Amino acid sequence: MISSAVTISLIPEARGGPFVFSDSLAEGCRAAGELGFDAVELFPPSQDVIEAEQVKPLLEQYDLKVAAVGTGAGWLRHQFTLTNFDRAKRDQSREFARTIIDAAGALGAPVIVGSMQGRWGSGVEREEAFYYLGTALAGLSNYAFEKYGVPLIYEPLNRYETNMCNSVAQGVEFLAAHGLKHVVLLADLFHMNIEESNLAASLVAGAPHIGHVHFADSNRRSIGSGHTSIPPIADALRQINYSGYVSAECLPFPDPHEAARMTIGAFRKFFR
Repeated sequence: MISSAVTISLIPEARGGPFVFSDSLAEGCRAAGELGFDAVELFPPSQDVIEAEQVKPLLEQYDLKVAAVGTGAGWLRHQFTLTNFDRAKRDQSREFARTIIDAAGALGAPVIVGSMQGRWGSGVEREEAFYYLGTALAGLSNYAFEKYGVPLIYEPLNRYETNMCNSVAQGVEFLAAHGLKHVVLLADLFHMNIEESNLAASLVAGAPHIGHVHFADSNRRSIGSGHTSIPPIADALRQINYSGYVSAECLPFPDPHEAARMTIGAFRKFFR
């Protein structure tokens, strides 16, 4: 069964970004629970902000799970990337990701690597950058799977945010080329709207590597605010027997509660 999730960013520098709720974990969980979401997707500034003893009581109170935990603060706060030309900085980047894996793993959740993948150029050749990224994801995913039984989620981003993997097909090719057995792909509908000629067909072609979906319209607002056609996407996810989360990583427009309300309404319309 496909489940719903909504994003909560706890990173002050990310305010105004594509996250439905911001700053308050308690308020975000309360709103998510009252609206009927199945889970929350968390974006913490550091490991200590989402320690299990802080988060689990809120999850139990509002009957929620943690769908995934993002590592975006690594880039946003520290400019960490797994493809940095400087080995010491690559090591720092991997260590930051590992701390988030530990925090997420204690909550039974996988971790997303998106912006921290970095890019090639500025002292790093293309093949070198893919080698660094593949090696880092192999080590991190093996750690996550062996210690917590969860995969690592890798997110292809649009061309304006990275020159690594931009499409689902490129992501699948990358996983195969580096033998990444415990890594799944995040299919973000906003990024796919930029890069894919046919979103539904790309999802079908990417099976069984699709492990997480970001639910946002073409303008990165909540579903129903743009021109993305959701029925063929929903049909594609059912066709590939997708049983993960569709998570609202979208702008809080016109306000967080309305964006969340529109999202859960769209989720129920297309997946229930």
